[in-house]
Amino acid sequence: MTTIVSYTARPRRLTQALLLAFAVVIGVGAYALVALGRYEELPANLAQVAIGAAVLALALQVAVMWRAPYADPVILPVVVLLNLLGISVIESVHAANDIYGIRSSASADRQLLWAAIGVVLCIAVLVLLRDHRRLRRYTWIFAVSGAVLLLLPLVPGLGSARNGSRIWISLAGFSFQPAELAKIAFAVFFAGYLVSRRDTLALAGPKVLGIHLPRWSDFGPILVAWGFAMAVLILQTDLGTSLMFFGLFVVMLYVATDRLSWLIIGAVMFLPPAVFAATQMGHVRTRITCWLDPLSSANFSSCEQIGQGLFGLANGGLTGAGLGEGRPDVVPHAESDFIFSSFAEELGMVGAFALLLLYLLLVQRAIRAAVGISDGFGTLLAGGLGFVIALQVFVVVGGVTRVIPLTGLTLPFLAAGGSSLVCNWIIAGILVRLSDAARRPAARQVAGAPTAPRPASEVVA
Repeated sequence: MTTIVSYTARPRRLTQALLLAFAVVIGVGAYALVALGRYEELPANLAQVAIGAAVLALALQVAVMWRAPYADPVILPVVVLLNLLGISVIESVHAANDIYGIRSSASADRQLLWAAIGVVLCIAVLVLLRDHRRLRRYTWIFAVSGAVLLLLPLVPGLGSARNGSRIWISLAGFSFQPAELAKIAFAVFFAGYLVSRRDTLALAGPKVLGIHLPRWSDFGPILVAWGFAMAVLILQTDLGTSLMFFGLFVVMLYVATDRLSWLIIGAVMFLPPAVFAATQMGHVRTRITCWLDPLSSANFSSCEQIGQGLFGLANGGLTGAGLGEGRPDVVPHAESDFIFSSFAEELGMVGAFALLLLYLLLVQRAIRAAVGISDGFGTLLAGGLGFVIALQVFVVVGGVTRVIPLTGLTLPFLAAGGSSLVCNWIIAGILVRLSDAARRPAARQVAGAPTAPRPASEVVA
């Protein structure tokens, strides 16, 4: 049975303003509770944090009202809430390290500064990018830029290795992970490339074991992407980044062609390199060992991070130890790689599931924008960016909870780190622009057209 639903598109800026205010209140309240839990008094800089968060939220609201009035009203409030909760947990980890005499470089003040930079860049995206389709003109420029960014850590004197992976660059005393910016460039390139070749790639080739394989001539793009991902895996010994980029390309191939065979082919192609990394690369082999048995007496010294993270998850129980009441100081890198463990210890399973629901809502809104956009480039770009967020959340949470081995990616908007936070704010700005294009009335899509309300539309449910 077909159901016809009529609706009239309208801006929901009041809804977004209320949700932003709600996010700021919850985030600032969490920050205050951390200080009460650690020091039994309100933080001295509570007023500055509250004013800073309110100013950033107000700037986002004004920018959306000015440049993207029909944007999805949920995306930015969810992002602001995730960012503020991350700042609160980072402050809890920093305070615990300070109390127990552990040196820590991450702090809430530094993360708030990176958040301010990210918000400025998010607003810049909304102001400068009036039409997302303009990005398609620079498809190959984004391809070259992404490749250069991804290979920068291999430059002698510029790149640096940490925890067995060479994915960082150091410049003027600052460290940056260029792969975070490269994922945006590659998402734009894949969207522009695939939208112009989707018909060719969708043509059925030979059928083997009930699966329609692509033609041999169509294997070129996926072989190039596979080779590039393998270069990252071998030269930078970074399984997580290579998985993210190859997975992004394969999923966007599936979205572009609607052929399940691409997903199967991609999984088969990535399996042998993953086995090679697990057997031949020392730090990857250690992660596999820690995934299989982190609590044994023989492995606990080398698997201390995941072992202590599991104890933190257990200590959180159902409702958590309370903000500022946990012991994240015993978990190495509790503010970055294992921030989910710190979050779950202090807010419990209830808080952990609420956090995952926020990420699920953000990904759902990205997919909703992808479905609503009329042009194929926007559909692929929104779907690709939504998949990147979903994959990072799955990989990080799965690694902390031992569903899969650790891979070294960061939890979007939550984990400490400037490069990850700033680049994810850029993604948020692009998603807001794409959602505005998806929801904007047809009469206002063309420059100079009258600004009449959108006529009632019919959607087949």
